[in-house]
Amino acid sequence: MPFTKIVTERLALRQLVANDAQEIFEYRSRPEVSRYQSWGVESRAEIQAQIESLTVAEPGMPGSWHQIGIVLQFSGELIGDCGFHVLETEPRQAELGISLAPKYQCHGYATEALRALIDYLFVDLSKHRVFGSVDPRNLRSIKLMQRVGMRNEAHFVRSLWFKGEWVDDMIFAILDSDWRARNGK
Repeated sequence: MPFTKIVTERLALRQLVANDAQEIFEYRSRPEVSRYQSWGVESRAEIQAQIESLTVAEPGMPGSWHQIGIVLQFSGELIGDCGFHVLETEPRQAELGISLAPKYQCHGYATEALRALIDYLFVDLSKHRVFGSVDPRNLRSIKLMQRVGMRNEAHFVRSLWFKGEWVDDMIFAILDSDWRARNGK
């Protein structure tokens, strides 16, 4: 099923387009955005190539990441991106992630976007479990995972080789049944 736009109170989550590459490059190049992300600082051309590859990948296909733009409804301005990865070994589970431009952080946009993405994963893609991997030093992301209803399932000590060092990894997750109970669905 192709990805269709998701509209929330203040945001729209939409397919990324080639024109988004420069804006994505600008915020992803910021150290405060990329510090805890698994991707490195890419070039504008690399980001554009990734966006172009998304047009051939069907959302929810096991084994691949699908990135979605987060835009302000009233202006259409791209403020970040979120993505999900359906596990190849267990396609009823999906991992998610999010990045926002610094000037749009701390306004509730990440919470609003992730709630919409989680709803999409459970309702539209019929996933059983959604999870996120968080560096325990990233306190904002920990609080975000908790705000959207995810529980801390694990804290692995120095289990992840990340940007040249061994780091801890926390896993936050929510089940479809928990999401539906929390949201009256």
